[in-house]
Amino acid sequence: MALKSTVYKAQVAIADMDRALYADHALTLARHPSETDERLMARLLAFALHVPADEARGRLEMARGLSDTDEPDLWQHDLTGAIVHWIEVGQPDERRLLKACGRAERVTVLAYSASVTLWWAPLAARVARCTNLEVWQLASGASRVLATLAQRSMQLQVTVQDGHVWVGDGERAVELVPRRLFPA
Repeated sequence: MALKSTVYKAQVAIADMDRALYADHALTLARHPSETDERLMARLLAFALHVPADEARGRLEMARGLSDTDEPDLWQHDLTGAIVHWIEVGQPDERRLLKACGRAERVTVLAYSASVTLWWAPLAARVARCTNLEVWQLASGASRVLATLAQRSMQLQVTVQDGHVWVGDGERAVELVPRRLFPA
């Protein structure tokens, strides 16, 4: 019998001063059986950092990611069905990145874990021609602390200012400083 996804509910209050975006979002996240709390919270953070200010070009939505190789972790479609933004969390391979860059206007990768530099070093030159690609790294220690905020029912505050991100649940908070790997 196949294992089922675990459903997580999150109320996320976003105050992104870098983008002048202030919004509340009710999210339902399905945690794949092979997904860790660290990856789940990185997906939630990716949403908070990239949710558009309005839905004129479509909503940013959780996609099937791990469950479907043809879908990213998050994506935004416009009203014609064209992919506006494709977001990957983790360390996708070259083929997946090139495919995403060919299908979407904008592609973002939010990489985490201690092995990011080993993953990115050989890949950087091979994806250099992708002008619509951004790659960001979360420090592995910070992403592990972020994972401790994961609960089946969450109320989180995400504050962004001058490139620093604070995520808190009212009792605990973690500061993250995403580092741009590409374009440099």
